[in-house]
Amino acid sequence: MAGLQCRKYQWYRENARDEIPEPDFSTRFMFKQGMLVGEYAKKLFPGGIDLGKLRNIGEQLGKTSEVLPERRPIFEASAGTDKIYSRVDILKPASGDSWDLIEVKSATQLKEGYLHDIAFQKHTFLQAGINISNCYLAFINNQYIKQGEIDPEGFFDMRDITVEVDEVMMSIPDTVEEMLEVLQRPDPPDIKIGRQCDHPYSCPLKGKCWEFMPENHVFNLYGKKDKAANLYSQGILSIEEIPEGYGLNLKQQIQKDCATTKKPRVDRGQISAFLDRLKAPIYFFDFETYSTALPIYEGTKPFQRIPFQYSVHALDDLYGESVHYDFLASGNGDPRKELLENLKKHLGDSGSIIVYYEFFEKGVLNELAGDFPEYEEWVESVIPRIIDLYRPFGDFYYYNSIQQGSASVKSVLPAITDYSYKDMDIADGLSASVYFLYACGHYKIGESCPTPEEVDKIRKDLITYCRMDTGGMIHILRGLKEVLGKSQR
Repeated sequence: MAGLQCRKYQWYRENARDEIPEPDFSTRFMFKQGMLVGEYAKKLFPGGIDLGKLRNIGEQLGKTSEVLPERRPIFEASAGTDKIYSRVDILKPASGDSWDLIEVKSATQLKEGYLHDIAFQKHTFLQAGINISNCYLAFINNQYIKQGEIDPEGFFDMRDITVEVDEVMMSIPDTVEEMLEVLQRPDPPDIKIGRQCDHPYSCPLKGKCWEFMPENHVFNLYGKKDKAANLYSQGILSIEEIPEGYGLNLKQQIQKDCATTKKPRVDRGQISAFLDRLKAPIYFFDFETYSTALPIYEGTKPFQRIPFQYSVHALDDLYGESVHYDFLASGNGDPRKELLENLKKHLGDSGSIIVYYEFFEKGVLNELAGDFPEYEEWVESVIPRIIDLYRPFGDFYYYNSIQQGSASVKSVLPAITDYSYKDMDIADGLSASVYFLYACGHYKIGESCPTPEEVDKIRKDLITYCRMDTGGMIHILRGLKEVLGKSQR
């Protein structure tokens, strides 16, 4: 799968693995989620033989051959030849001497990459003389609602993908031969950067492969990356080098103009109209949520967003002294109702509520109203008060090259103010959610649990991070007001 994304990445995995950065804390959490889902899938086949604890390839192959005659479901069965090797999540006895292959994914739908994954597994087992009949994908039913212990039968959907896998298998032998040839080279292949660096996953080698690119490079152009790839193929690396008349769209042309003039773009009329919508008192509001493949609380679904924290800054006047409120769940039980009770007190009855990317906050609020109908009327009164601070930047009413094509709050804040998220121990939403789960005991690293001192530090860092989100919005809004004043002068 690494080779399908990038042959260079595959070469490093095989020949220079120590040069690949270790996955970070959040990425390891995603891996752990997949492992937990895999463990639940085994419950679909009681009486199965589990080979998952064997780590030596020789042992895995030998034990698989040993238990095949028992004709029982096998978890983590292995097969291989002198050149290829594969393990499957579940091998299930089928008719005659054949087997069904079942791949388990912690996802809610079929993705094209899964077909290549399973096709290689089937190819390997057939080459090893193990007859494979049908191929199935076991994935998560996102409509499953937890009621007591998780029921594997309801939690998983099973889809027969034999036909699709067989179509992909036609290309597997040639692909394998090409990959083997690349892996045997003394040096990595010279592969240009491009879409594969981020699709289907962000490559851990991206920092190494992209280090020659200028800071404001052409791949920062707004929208699809076809133009960026074309420019890069012509040797044009930075946005300011793009020739006049190239055919940029409006937002891309703004990026080029700002890169060339070294000045930000300020649309006075649109910014003024945005600021005129604000009604005092002004509240700055941000949620933090987590979602897990295996639902934790009664009545919740896989990957449902569970808000565990919020920050609110309140201002009677944009340049007045702010009042700060926050909430961080204790970690003992479902936090949502307590969060709602506190939030209702802190958002007042009138005035604008500023958020950054309204679809998130509105979406979470509507989900909460659905699960707690007693708050539905209150949520309905809050939604019309929400104003999205993302809009002036997403629509390029203001743009500064420092943003490097991004309108995220973390990119805008240092572009329009003197503040940034730099040097914060927790500085993004995914890390916040994973650290919260770790502090609450819902995510373990090996067998270790956080010490009381670690928990205390994590909770302080979480409050600091969420407070920065809402405090940062105050500075951004003030920054908009100030650049408007400067443009008028």
